This record gives sequence, C-alpha cells and structure tokens, in this order.
Amino acid sequence: MSTVLEVRNLETRFETHEGTVYAVNGVSFQLDEGETLGIVGESGCGKSVTMLSLLGLIPTPPGVIAGGQAFFLGRDLLKMAEEEIRMIRGSQISMIFQDPMTSLNPVLTIGDQIREPLEEHLNMVAAQSKQRAIELLNLVGITDGASHLDDYPFQFSGGMRQRVMIAMALACSPTILIADEPTTALDMTIQAQIIELVKDLRKELGMAIIWITHDLGIIAGLAHRVMVMYAGYVVERAMVEDLYEHPSHPYTRGLLGSLPRVDAESDKDLVNIEGMPPDLLTKPVGCPFAPRCQYVLSRCREENPVLDELKNGHELACWWDIDRHKPRYGR
Repeated sequence: MSTVLEVRNLETRFETHEGTVYAVNGVSFQLDEGETLGIVGESGCGKSVTMLSLLGLIPTPPGVIAGGQAFFLGRDLLKMAEEEIRMIRGSQISMIFQDPMTSLNPVLTIGDQIREPLEEHLNMVAAQSKQRAIELLNLVGITDGASHLDDYPFQFSGGMRQRVMIAMALACSPTILIADEPTTALDMTIQAQIIELVKDLRKELGMAIIWITHDLGIIAGLAHRVMVMYAGYVVERAMVEDLYEHPSHPYTRGLLGSLPRVDAESDKDLVNIEGMPPDLLTKPVGCPFAPRCQYVLSRCREENPVLDELKNGHELACWWDIDRHKPRYGR
C-alpha cells in the first residue's frame, strides 16, 4: 500500500497571556492508503490540534506551527498558501467534527450544506449537486434522501445529524477522512451504527481514515494501527491487536485498565490513573507522564525518552520495561 500522508516532527504552539502552550511536540506518523489509524489519549493531549494544524485550521494568532512537515501525496500541507489548502480541505481531506449540532449551520437546509462542497470543489451545477446530495444521504443510511433536502438540522436526531456530517465529508470522495470523536455525544446504539457505517464506507470507497477518540474501546474493531498521545507527545504506536495484547507504556495500560470488562469480577478491577494531566504551559524536561507514573525512575524526570521500536513496528517512548520489571537501557 502506498503512503498518502506522512507527518514529521509537527510542533504547534499557542501564545497566550499566561504564556506559551506547548500543544503538539514533535508528532510523527504515516497513513497508508485504505488504512484506519486510531489516535487516542485524554482530552487536551493534542489529538485534535494535530489534525487542525495539518488542515490550516489553527487560529493565528494565537496559534503557530513551530516546525515539522506534512506530506500529502508528496506535497507539504504546512507550506501551502491559504488558497491551496482551502482547495484540499473538504475535497481531498475531509473532517467530521465532534458535535454536529454546532458544526452544521442552523439556518441553512441540509441540502444546501451538502451541495456546497460539490459546487465549490467539483463545479457541479444545481441539478447535478442536488442529485448527488440525494445519493449521499441514501449512502449514509438516511432513506428517501430527496424528502430531507429541505429539512433543517434541528429537525434531525443526533444520529441523523452525524450521518449528514458524514455525507458532507464524503461529498467529494476524499482520499482521507478525519473523524474527531464523532460518536461522543451519541448513545451506545447510535455509536455502534455510526462505527459500522464508517467501516462499510471505508471498504466501499477505499479511503484512509484517522479516528480520534479518548476511548480505546471504540477503535478495537475499527482501526488497523493505534497511536497513543500524552501531553502533545506520541508515547506508543502499534498494530491494534498488538497494542491490546501487549500494551507497553504505563499510560496505555492505564487507559486500557479503565475500560469496563465483561469478564471483570467487580468494579474494583478498573484502573485509576492517579494525578492530573500536565500543565502544557511548561514544556517537560523529562517524560511528561513521570508525575503520574508508578514505575518512575530518576532518569524519567531528567530525560524524555524518544519513540523507538520494540519489535514488529511496535514503538514505545518509555525508559521502563513494564513486562520484565526493569529499566530498558540498564539505568
């Protein structure tokens, strides 16, 4: 499979009255054609900011991309002019946002909002865009799409609004679909329906997907690879089966341990990650997870580990061998 997106050492800052917020700190990853990459971590760890940085959606000021490269089909997104990146957004790279009620325009009909990218990016005339909008609504499971073109967002349920957002994102048959916690506000039944819909569309359309979430349970049956972020850093990355079977970072184990399990004897089996997320106004000298880690070493407070390979593409940024109960590098 060919690589459609390669991000190298992305750094994003926000200059505020309180000081500099170090939101994304040297994030690197690649996305292959037809692959689903899950990005997980607590709120504020830099998942969404990473994606918004790539699409030129960081408000400037206060935001600034301090470094890095992001090659999409060989072209660096971070060096594109506003007009260039605007033509890629919504056509070749689309994004589904977390809350469809705030993402959809409440005073425009569903039909108008789906037709806009078709007419803007594909130069369709009104009759063509209307027919394509009907097809897209049917594709995402909204039956009799023609009867809903003149409806407004408030007339739809949460699940149907999210399906409309997916239809808008798919309008121009993008190469990459970015889903930013699109099921967070939905109940479990609708969550499952949306996830199955995205999986089916991936198979049918062959697009690559980046799925952002704080819940490792959601991506168990959805993603091919998983990237775990903490405080703007990537701390672990692996194939999804390998990550669930052999989580190697203490933070990853904490996230997995916080998920309820059907085979657990009681709620006492749930893991609680002690402490609070770090203050991003201060760039850590050592490992950003050190203040909350039960395996912390003196080296953890002095030096931030780099992401390196354990085996078979499983990468880890940690000084401690959690399986062998000893330091990884003899210190």
